[in-house]
Amino acid sequence: MHEPAIREATTPAPLAFTHIYPATPAHVSQARRSLSQILNGSRAADDAALCLSELATNATLHSHSRNGGHFTVRAQIHAGRLRVEVQDDGGPWTRPAHGHDGQHGRGLLIVTRLAHDWGRAGDSETGWTVWFEMDCQ
Repeated sequence: MHEPAIREATTPAPLAFTHIYPATPAHVSQARRSLSQILNGSRAADDAALCLSELATNATLHSHSRNGGHFTVRAQIHAGRLRVEVQDDGGPWTRPAHGHDGQHGRGLLIVTRLAHDWGRAGDSETGWTVWFEMDCQ
């Protein structure tokens, strides 16, 4: 009697990454570098790092995280799709008073242009989670 050959699955396991950072500009850079290293070789690496940088910067400047708090980065790749989330310590969700002056106010516009999709969840009390998704194959 001939037994069927056993084939191993060739689908890679999903990548998952979670890290909590102090809400400082130096840690925004560290989060960006960490994601870039994980995505090394992916066509989405540069765009994903830029989007993460914008969301983490928003967390450090515009949320309660800026007062000695933190932000959490979660990244996952599954079936060729990257999802990155940045969670902060809450606070009001408002547009900056200085508007789009060339130096500020363009972070979410950049995310809108580069990501396949993005959104937010949460509230001002428990914290906001802002996420984006993009293809990474």
